[in-house]
Amino acid sequence: MIEVRCSTAAETEALRRRVLRPGSSGPLPGDDGSEVVFFSAYDGAVVASTGNVRPAAAPFPVEGPPWRLRGMATAPDRRGEGLGAAVLAALVAHCEQQGGAVLWANARTPALAFYERAGFTTWGEAWEAPEIGPHVVIRLGLLAGVSRRPAPG
Repeated sequence: MIEVRCSTAAETEALRRRVLRPGSSGPLPGDDGSEVVFFSAYDGAVVASTGNVRPAAAPFPVEGPPWRLRGMATAPDRRGEGLGAAVLAALVAHCEQQGGAVLWANARTPALAFYERAGFTTWGEAWEAPEIGPHVVIRLGLLAGVSRRPAPG
């Protein structure tokens, strides 16, 4: 049975490193800070999908508190089961409960369809991140009265 719940950087490190930063060593970007919140989909004791959020300035104008999404990763053999969507929904709900106005991320372009299904839109042009590939900024409005599909910026 799958359970989505809060988790820790340590519990999710192996999956994030395998999916997002293969062959890397040292701390993963974004794990530091007391305000980082992790949610993961567990299949028993195994982390099958994970992501994290924290308050962070957005690279675009926003009224209200912005939150940043990082480290979304689902085990390759578990993709297509809705685990990433369940984790993302928990992360979005957390940001909304904290009064966040927008959730944004630097998303890998191959994952854009996943984020678009959740209501995210792109902002700006894609770029190549060294060693990890093409990315683009995505965003999702959170507060009541704020469109889930922000105007292009």
